[in-house]
Amino acid sequence: MPQSHADVKPSTAAEVMTAHPTCCTPDTPLPRVAQLMVLQNCGEIPVVESDATKKPIGVVTDRDIVCRLIARGKNPSDYTAESCMSQPVVTVTEEMPVDEVIATMERHQIRRVPVVNPRGACVGMVSQADLAWNAGKKAVAELVREVSRDV
Repeated sequence: MPQSHADVKPSTAAEVMTAHPTCCTPDTPLPRVAQLMVLQNCGEIPVVESDATKKPIGVVTDRDIVCRLIARGKNPSDYTAESCMSQPVVTVTEEMPVDEVIATMERHQIRRVPVVNPRGACVGMVSQADLAWNAGKKAVAELVREVSRDV
């Protein structure tokens, strides 16, 4: 009996990623970064060294803005992406097998990871939601547990 398309699990980051992520540069004002999160319905924006290279140098999460600025009484409107980005950035390659993507996210306890092409340019993002839709239930449950554990 032939396998149905639903039975075929994706094997690489490129097959599960959300392609063409919205990125910002280090000098992007944080209010703009927050607007991009709302527009893209996401909680993380990759910070790239330039719009030309798209090479990731960090990420800004909604949590970064809250914990590094707002909770310390700082006004995010006075800052840029560089001021609160998480770095060094963890990335995966387009060809990386999904199980290795999951292992990378678990090891670094991250819920999202930028995907880079052979030139190092950011070409996608893999999130827990992407994996929930595309990977096995057991692998996703393990990822959620590992990312959520106390260190």
